[in-house]
Amino acid sequence: MSGVHKNPTLSFRISEREREEIEAKIVVSGLNKKDYFVRSCIYNHICVVGKKELIYKLVRELRMMMDTLQEVTKQFEQSEVFLSKDGLEDMRIEYLNLLKAMIWMLDGAKYLWQDNKENAPTKE
Repeated sequence: MSGVHKNPTLSFRISEREREEIEAKIVVSGLNKKDYFVRSCIYNHICVVGKKELIYKLVRELRMMMDTLQEVTKQFEQSEVFLSKDGLEDMRIEYLNLLKAMIWMLDGAKYLWQDNKENAPTKE
C-alpha cells in the first residue's frame, strides 16, 4: 500500500542556528542523517573515528577555508573588502560551525592519543 510506512517517523522543530550546527556535526561525523540522529538519541554521545575518506574530506574543507581566509585577509590588508557585511557574517557562522563540529569530533576521539593511565577508570 502506498503511503504506509512500516516504521514510525520522528520530527521536531529547531532554529536555523541549531540546524546549521547539527548539519556541521553530521558532515564531520561521516554518518548519514538517519544514523546520526538514531545514535545521538540512543547513546547521547557519538564518538566517531574518522575513516580515510572522511579525513580527506575534512582536509579539503580546511584547505578551502584557509584559501578563503587568506583571500579575505589580503582584501583587509588592501582595504578593498569585496564581501558584504552579510556575506562576512555568513562566512563567520559557517566556519564557526565547521570548527566547533571538528573540535566536538576530536574531543570524542581524544582517547586515541591520550595516555591510557589518564583514561583508566578510577577506583573509588
